[in-house]
Amino acid sequence: MIFTQFVDDALGCASYLVGDPRTRHAVVVDPAFAIEQYLDEAEKREVRIVRVLETHTHADHLSGHGRFALEHGVPVSIHPAADPEYPHDALPDGMEIELGDIVLRCIHTPGHRPEHCCLAVVDRTRGDEPWLVLTGDSLFVGDAARPDLAVEARAGAEGLFHSLRRLTELGDGVEVYPGHVAGSLCGKAMSSKASTTIGFERRFNPALQTEDVALFIAESSGISAPRPPNMERIVGLNRGPFVGAQPEPPQLPEPPDGVVVLDVRPVKDFAAGHHSGALSVPVSGTRFSTKAAFVLDGGAVVVAATGVDEAADATRALRSVGILDIAGYVLGGGPERLDLVAVDQLDALLAQGAELIDVREKDERDTGYIAGSRNIPYRLLALGEADLPRDKPIVTICETGPRAAIAASILSAHGFDAHPVVDGGIDSWVAAGNPTVEFRRCGS
Repeated sequence: MIFTQFVDDALGCASYLVGDPRTRHAVVVDPAFAIEQYLDEAEKREVRIVRVLETHTHADHLSGHGRFALEHGVPVSIHPAADPEYPHDALPDGMEIELGDIVLRCIHTPGHRPEHCCLAVVDRTRGDEPWLVLTGDSLFVGDAARPDLAVEARAGAEGLFHSLRRLTELGDGVEVYPGHVAGSLCGKAMSSKASTTIGFERRFNPALQTEDVALFIAESSGISAPRPPNMERIVGLNRGPFVGAQPEPPQLPEPPDGVVVLDVRPVKDFAAGHHSGALSVPVSGTRFSTKAAFVLDGGAVVVAATGVDEAADATRALRSVGILDIAGYVLGGGPERLDLVAVDQLDALLAQGAELIDVREKDERDTGYIAGSRNIPYRLLALGEADLPRDKPIVTICETGPRAAIAASILSAHGFDAHPVVDGGIDSWVAAGNPTVEFRRCGS
């Protein structure tokens, strides 16, 4: 069998090329929008991509199925419950896609979405039983899918319970290759490992530890994690007419009026000088695509970068999450400055009356926070709904600095006197021997 896993570390998304070395035919499962990686792999493996298979309609990244169809004439298959608007072939439960000796068998596994399917892969040169299974957004390494992104959480959880039990019937030796690894918002506590086995998950995965459907529903439907940014828009793009390759954005002398500037340079470069109203999300940081999608409003964007390569990297990453309206890019910054704060300056600033905003998620803050701070996750600051003072400095803090800088750029763009704690954060505060307050539930 020809088998390659592709992982987008920024999004935690996994996709696959599966092929038959005898017929030289291959399929791509759950492709990212950047399809060049699959074309390069197919050329290297000397196979022809004959079909795209979607396990479901993705909510966190733009699929590359449209590019395959429009640019290379490759047909797309998906379960009928997806009800897509693009030309497709139905992929119902039990259907087999034969590449020769390699067969992909559809297993309908609703829960994450009504149309969700897994693909059991059989190599008939080894036997008639599946060797591995591509589980999409159902079973992960150490975790299971969120049931609340497409339907009511409890209904989704009930479907997921039965779908997961159906997967365990494949046998303990079957290898599991999921559609997500750590970094994705489509699960709760998934591992960074790229694969596992049915047997290992049966033994250690919390989602497979109970046969009580009511208990499973109660535990899996109580989700506090944020939804993928731009979820509805990404689903709409992935269900709608095919999206093809996008034109390369031009270099501009200056950002035009009325366009959001996304500054993807390192934070210290941004602080030293940026364009008025620019938002800072360094492309060199972790989870750039997700962070950028949280702070952008869906309108036209101009990228501010250090160089052409950095602008190109940011453009590719933005398109991976369906941000297609990129008006161009500019090199370098502008006249505005952002004053940065070190952890050892925090006490003095607070004593002078500064407002401290903890921009972590609630579950992170519950592990310990600085007394007197307010909790507003950085992604919510982008909505412009926070009631914050304009007559005093605002200091933003997170665990180690990156999200605090994003938050401060958002506040600064809205006219606040904002300053991020960088090169450190809550972790550094604690390491220096300073106290934090832990969240305590009633009765604890």
